[in-house]
Amino acid sequence: MKQEVYLAGISESDQTRDVKKKIARLFDTAGLAACFAKKDLVAVKIHFGEKGNEGHIDAGLAKVVSDKVRAVGAKPFFTDTNTLYSGQRANTHDHLMMAAQHGFSLQKLGAPVVIADGLKGQNQVSVPIEGGKHFKVVRIAADFLVVDAMIALTHVTGHIAAGYAGAIKNVGMGCAARAGKLAQHSDILPEILEEKCTGCGTCAEWCPEHAIVVEGGKARVDESLCIACGECLAVCPSGAVKHTWGNKSTVLNERMAEHAWGAINRKTDKCAYVNFIIDFTAECDCMGKKQDPLIPDIGILASRDIVAVDHATIDIINRHAGRDIFRELTPHLDYMSQLTHAASLGLGTLDYELISL
Repeated sequence: MKQEVYLAGISESDQTRDVKKKIARLFDTAGLAACFAKKDLVAVKIHFGEKGNEGHIDAGLAKVVSDKVRAVGAKPFFTDTNTLYSGQRANTHDHLMMAAQHGFSLQKLGAPVVIADGLKGQNQVSVPIEGGKHFKVVRIAADFLVVDAMIALTHVTGHIAAGYAGAIKNVGMGCAARAGKLAQHSDILPEILEEKCTGCGTCAEWCPEHAIVVEGGKARVDESLCIACGECLAVCPSGAVKHTWGNKSTVLNERMAEHAWGAINRKTDKCAYVNFIIDFTAECDCMGKKQDPLIPDIGILASRDIVAVDHATIDIINRHAGRDIFRELTPHLDYMSQLTHAASLGLGTLDYELISL
């Protein structure tokens, strides 16, 4: 059966107030309020943006959604988990400081901000799942297992390892505890291209496990310490780090889908998804840098089906781009594998009916 996905289009002439009105209308038309009951504790899952990133969802736009949740009588809070890699979001103290700098604070939002996996990413629950190809148990940040409901706000982008970053990635990677993130990335190791390496030490500085050292003017990876987080690939200024993603990207995507299933399978009727196709960039908001949008802003989608909303998002972006832009960005990755595996697990359906406002 086709699942409804709603689209609020955005034009170049739209001002911020116009976009806010469209988000509110989208929330109402898509019937998202039905996911929430009075006094529900509702996780508003969002990416607060890494330091230097400018493409993350604007706090003012996100507030429209939390206000709508509050109007039902529920209790929304904004949330994410700490990162596997070193950076400004690797522990709760720094993460909350970064969120506040990007406008996500109780004072500005009228809703608290909670980091769901504890001070250092240690608060987790082992969740049994059925039908997993890679896991029988996945490790999810503890707070996501005790919330009554969730609405995931996702800034859609490309992704260096998955090929596509949408709602499934936001939930599957973003709701996983640090151990869950590590399990998803395991066995995908980097290689240093010596002819390109300048020995600058940036990769060593950012490596969370101190698995990289610079010797003889070249970086070297200690594979016994490497956790395959991909941070060295992201920060290397000379393109000297290579990852052999290949078919392993399919494994990553499937593992990600299985963690998403672990995060929502006890409350699928209490979850909603809002995908922002605004400032679409080649890489995700974990990149601590300004990225230029690859296409004009398209709009915002909403659905109660995580697979349907991602499938509709991909189709719309590719249609507007006039080509498979995700394949163009990462031709060696099978980005659709996360959606097909999620559908096989029962997270949702690939069949959707698009309804434009």
